[in-house]
Amino acid sequence: MERKKLGYTDLELTRIGLGTWAIGGPWQYGWGPQDDADSIATILRAIDAGINWIDTAAIYGCGHAEKVIGQALTQLSEKPIIATKCGLRWDEQHRRVPCLDGDSVRREIDESLERLGVETIDLYQIHWPEPEEKIEEAWEEIAKAVKAGKIRYAGLSNCNAEQISRLQPIHPIASLQPLYNMLIRFVEEDLLEFCAKNNIGVICYSPMQKGLLTGKFTPEKVQALAEDDHRRRDPTFNPPIFDICYKLIEDLRPIAEKSGKTMAQMAISWVLRRPEVTAAIVGARRPGQIEETIQAADRPLSEQELQQIEPLLKDSNETIMKFWKRRRKGKK
Repeated sequence: MERKKLGYTDLELTRIGLGTWAIGGPWQYGWGPQDDADSIATILRAIDAGINWIDTAAIYGCGHAEKVIGQALTQLSEKPIIATKCGLRWDEQHRRVPCLDGDSVRREIDESLERLGVETIDLYQIHWPEPEEKIEEAWEEIAKAVKAGKIRYAGLSNCNAEQISRLQPIHPIASLQPLYNMLIRFVEEDLLEFCAKNNIGVICYSPMQKGLLTGKFTPEKVQALAEDDHRRRDPTFNPPIFDICYKLIEDLRPIAEKSGKTMAQMAISWVLRRPEVTAAIVGARRPGQIEETIQAADRPLSEQELQQIEPLLKDSNETIMKFWKRRRKGKK
């Protein structure tokens, strides 16, 4: 699989990395029940298929995803690049609790090292800039950990250009991890260009919008999701946004079929088309899922396909983006 250099670092990432949000198992934003044996088999299959990095976070399953990765790593002779995140603690009910206090971040680093069973974390990221007034304090603590050898490189997730500019003088930013897919395209407004100008790598998450862009979801399948699967509460999986997305996916399906791609492969290839994007995080819960999606890395969309796709996205994107902008501002 093709590899691409991450920002200013010496990390060479395969264009697809394995995402482990779902394999964390139950918590406030979990994906329903998950079997650890399936998770470990998926990790091992991903590495065997050529993926050289894994993305995780302390909050995924409230530490459980990192523990499962640690178990899988003991079965590998050559360790993949590991990226994890900090800044989200949890309470007794497994609900997220944002915290960027310096002493908390310091403890999180050590806890992640222990769960993963590694001496150094390759890429350590602030998960969300919450509370925003604490991002400098957290970043200073991460910079200390880099100097101490606990972390190789430091990055950010879900941050904007203004926040990045505040942190850059404290310590170099290796990467940004934003949400980006066919349905949600805020990063195209200025963030991708900003990262390129500042030699910051871009690792996109949710290129398939939590599985919606695989084309496998019907209204009935959404209703059949486990009660503790957070997607049941996600606006993208509920009317009116789901109805818009469902129609778009059906309009896109013939393009994918004609090119011999699955909908999932087309969605991932679409994200990777941007030169600013280093790589995309692709989640999987079973080995067969990663075997399908990994093919997108070596099957780029043709110019003709892109020209067919963009007009279909235009109207849907405008409606969906307006919805998300209202939601960000706290409006109904």
